[in-house]
Amino acid sequence: MTTRSDAPVLDTLAAMTVDSIERCGLDENTLILTRLAALAAMDAPALSYLAHVDPAIKANLTVEQLQDVLVAIAPVVGTARVMSAATHITEALGITVALAEAEAEAIAAADAQSRSKS
Repeated sequence: MTTRSDAPVLDTLAAMTVDSIERCGLDENTLILTRLAALAAMDAPALSYLAHVDPAIKANLTVEQLQDVLVAIAPVVGTARVMSAATHITEALGITVALAEAEAEAIAAADAQSRSKS
């Protein structure tokens, strides 16, 4: 039996991702790098890369490994797609940093407010 959700599309995408990871025999690094290559090949927007930033960090992927993937796929997908991917990855990282900064500011403001009430 299914239940109604406020975000059925996101819930479906999350379930598909979990199912894919559970059924995949690739190691964490290879899985993330493969997904990033697929995103580049289809000229995915920055938002699509955003979902892979945290897993990439947790897998300890390096900038060099990501660059190697883009270099490896360039002859297949073309220069325009690789440059677009690099731009979208940079945008996703910028969004991640902005979100982290906003969260840190909110925590600091909450701390300051709780101290001023004491």
